[in-house]
Amino acid sequence: MQVSFYKYQGAGNDFILMDNRLGEFDFLTNEQIIRLCDRHFGIGSDGLIKLSAHGSLHFYMDFYNPDATKSFCGNGARCAVALFCRLTDITSLVTFEAIDGLHEAIIDDNDQIRLKMNDVDSIEMNDSDSFELNTGSPHLVIVEQSISSLDVVSKGATIRFSDKFKHNGININFIEEIDSKSIAIRTYERGVENETLACGTGITAAALSIAVKNNLRGIQSVFVRARGGDLSVEFDQFELGEFRQIYLIGPAQFVFHGICDL
Repeated sequence: MQVSFYKYQGAGNDFILMDNRLGEFDFLTNEQIIRLCDRHFGIGSDGLIKLSAHGSLHFYMDFYNPDATKSFCGNGARCAVALFCRLTDITSLVTFEAIDGLHEAIIDDNDQIRLKMNDVDSIEMNDSDSFELNTGSPHLVIVEQSISSLDVVSKGATIRFSDKFKHNGININFIEEIDSKSIAIRTYERGVENETLACGTGITAAALSIAVKNNLRGIQSVFVRARGGDLSVEFDQFELGEFRQIYLIGPAQFVFHGICDL
């Protein structure tokens, strides 16, 4: 059987996307998803996304990690919005549902996709340089002096498979402050079990953590430099650790359209 797919990338996060609004790909098994995401025996990606029909919104986003576990993915969501707009010629507000709830997004005049994230009501501060929070997926944010030579895979895996996190898993974000509103980031992602070039929910988590660390109150914007590209996060921190109007902003680019024989 042959399946049609689209390849998109957002700041180096690459995804397999399938237009499933007619239910054509409901049959996909976890084993098939794992194989499609495999970079040696399949198409290769940081995850697979099905755009499925929704009763009242534009679509439902079904996101699978490369190990077929489900979560929310910020960069994947921006890519899903880009594909939906490509398929429908809709250029205004796009609304969709994902595993963590409802989202909306627009493509601005600079072709940047502004994705509204869910509110964050609390951030657990383990110390002044370590933060735990959920931005659609669980994240640990650790402030480092320098991340350029850091062994992200080894250090990230040690934390991810520690007694505290091994059951549910967690994404590990190592960040370096450029200034009070700018950071660099490297992320170890659960499900991928490796470092990725970017992580949208991790970038959001890192920006909110630095806002707590540096007491950035009110409407703010934090610039984030990932290995795969630059993004920004806008938010309103009205109380310390409580955030509303959170937007993940960055590019989502079409790579190619293909046919794969399952």
